[in-house]
Amino acid sequence: MTMTPPLRFETLAVHAGAEPDASTGAVAPPIHLATTFQHGPAGERIAGYEYQREGNPTQDRLEAALTAMEGGAAALVFASGMAAMNALLESLPLGAEILIPHDCYTGLRVLATEFLPGRGISTRQVDFTDIEALRAAISDRTKLFWAETPSNPQLQVCDIAALAGLCRERGILLACDNTFATPALQNPLALGADVAMHSTTKYLGGHSDVMGGALVFAHRDELFERVAHRRHVTGAIASPFNSWLILRGCRSLSARMAMHCANAKKIAGFLAGHSAIEAVHYPGLASHPGHAIAAQQMRDFGGMISIRLRGGREAALRMAGRLQLFVNATSLGGCESLIEHRASVEGPQPISPQNLLRISIGLEHVDDLIADLDQALAD
Repeated sequence: MTMTPPLRFETLAVHAGAEPDASTGAVAPPIHLATTFQHGPAGERIAGYEYQREGNPTQDRLEAALTAMEGGAAALVFASGMAAMNALLESLPLGAEILIPHDCYTGLRVLATEFLPGRGISTRQVDFTDIEALRAAISDRTKLFWAETPSNPQLQVCDIAALAGLCRERGILLACDNTFATPALQNPLALGADVAMHSTTKYLGGHSDVMGGALVFAHRDELFERVAHRRHVTGAIASPFNSWLILRGCRSLSARMAMHCANAKKIAGFLAGHSAIEAVHYPGLASHPGHAIAAQQMRDFGGMISIRLRGGREAALRMAGRLQLFVNATSLGGCESLIEHRASVEGPQPISPQNLLRISIGLEHVDDLIADLDQALAD
């Protein structure tokens, strides 16, 4: 959806991909569940569609909405965030090297070590908060930087514009996982990234009831076409119903993110002053090493916090087990507050500190959440 002058994000998120249904006038977007569509005797596409795996109207609406929300040229949606990530990385040329952060989502690390090498693609981990370390790490085979900011689970912040400048100098692609920030708070493409990735399962869906992933491209170019072809052939599409649920979630994203952020700021301040807490990782705190960069490239600091407890693993598990409102569960970005001991769910070779808990701050009243944390931390 385009208008002059440009719409503010809150308005755009409500209206993008939400034009009333042309055939009925329905304000809520319809769900087209058909797996196949009528075509002519020689395969002529009567209404532009042939088979659900190649495209469907509900998916098109979601892709149009995400393209507008991220300020991109085109988007592709997938069955999950991992499917989106894998489709992009496997579309790189044989022999390519990818640089990924030290602190990153476990699924990316597993993909990098167990699956991509079989496709002839190698990865190396580098400190993405250190631009000179990245510059020194580039080789002739480096084809893509995979940035994650804020990172999962330690909320590290990298400078997207600086990364984009370095990538342009060396002819390297820059992809940025924007799941934690969402397009409501941060737009990597506007800062020079080539691709913004989302696990739409999280804040975009927003209700812990739908799984999906997305890639938004700065340019509808040869890379986009390669990834689109891979999705078509391998079948990692988003179902029409999931596309519809995520599209519905987009409508309320701005309002939800405002409350997630407001609650997280207050909770981060409470935790930072508690004697049982060794460290609070939240870019909204002035003490965070990436606070200044986050303040430049984000409109707010998000709803994710991770903490490290004095007393190690035992203290972290004791706190997590004593909480009453916070649910011990994987994932993030839903209405309810979640907490997770990341090392326990990262598989046989965890990289997260054993005293670290990742917290997704929900939409409950902040005073109730603080009271729950306070009682869980009591001696």
